[in-house]
Amino acid sequence: MTNKFLSTPLSTFFKLRRTLTSIPQRLSPHLKIQHSSPPFAPPYDIDNLCHGYPTCYYYSSLGFLRFCRKSLCSKPAEKFQTTCWNCHGVPQSTPFLFCQSCCCIQAVDHSIDYFEIFGTEKKYDVEGIDLERKYKEWQKKLHPDLVHSKSQKEKDFAAAQSARVIDAYRTLSKPLSRGIYMLKLKGVEIDEEQTISDPELLAEIMEIREEVEEATNSEALNHIRSQMQEKLQNWSNAFADAFKRRDFEEAKNVIRRMTYYSRVIEEVVKKL
Repeated sequence: MTNKFLSTPLSTFFKLRRTLTSIPQRLSPHLKIQHSSPPFAPPYDIDNLCHGYPTCYYYSSLGFLRFCRKSLCSKPAEKFQTTCWNCHGVPQSTPFLFCQSCCCIQAVDHSIDYFEIFGTEKKYDVEGIDLERKYKEWQKKLHPDLVHSKSQKEKDFAAAQSARVIDAYRTLSKPLSRGIYMLKLKGVEIDEEQTISDPELLAEIMEIREEVEEATNSEALNHIRSQMQEKLQNWSNAFADAFKRRDFEEAKNVIRRMTYYSRVIEEVVKKL
């Protein structure tokens, strides 16, 4: 078979290429599509070469040939439900978490971000935005206790939607988690556990933690917490500036600093 393959004229390859490009409009009588792996797959991950598109193998007299085209093999785009699953009503407002026509809770749509849930623009400064009020409004519609007599399907939707609204509220309410989330929306992932090599900052944090351990009354602890909150606010302003300038590397460094100060505040609160 190998000798036959090597002795095949180039014109045959060109003819086969023209045949493949006409798929699926016209298939060669000696060519059939197989969506499974060839009998002798290469030792490397060949499907990754198609950037996530399914790989098709075409069998002809020349053996198994791999061919991938987006027009032929592309994955169907995921379409989320745009009408109510219960009454098929059209959404009267966005985001569509709850049907105003039949009062049924909808499935979670992860394309809706946390800012959309709270009806605010994607900005770091949320001062003046009543997140708590909107959070309570959603829970009056989405809380699982409200659908205890409904179908299991809607109970599951309620549990998922309510949990997501809670996470959205907690995330946007705090400067650190809000900053991390905004970077994530920009495709910038950050490892919160990554340590900082800045010796001055590490020395400062060690000194503060010693003060927390040695504090004997609530007055001393509250003083430390006040200092940390001030530092956290200063670095929060620095993050807002870096994010606005789209200096995401600097924004990541600021987030790591904010993480240290936030942990100290948590230690103080626990001791109080």
